[in-house]
Amino acid sequence: MKQDNQPPSTFAGLRRIIAILRGPDGCPWDRVQTHQSLAPYLLEETHETLEALDSGDSEKLCEELGDLLFEVLIQVQLAEEAGDFSMSDLHPKR
Repeated sequence: MKQDNQPPSTFAGLRRIIAILRGPDGCPWDRVQTHQSLAPYLLEETHETLEALDSGDSEKLCEELGDLLFEVLIQVQLAEEAGDFSMSDLHPKR
């Protein structure tokens, strides 16, 4: 089977990658992370996103928003694993 080294092109694809990284055969580093241990990365990516906004560089902003999205989604994955809340709980209920 051919390995596809391209990043996932869909939201669901990114969520699937995060679940694989956190899974039993996933990345040892990712598997031991907690909300608290990942907090500095979330903060760092938030700052980098704000810097990209200030710079007016749309290419850099796109990159940083992708990094920030990854950090948010891994936090959601941790919450789902713990049974705290799910992605659908983030949506407003109207």
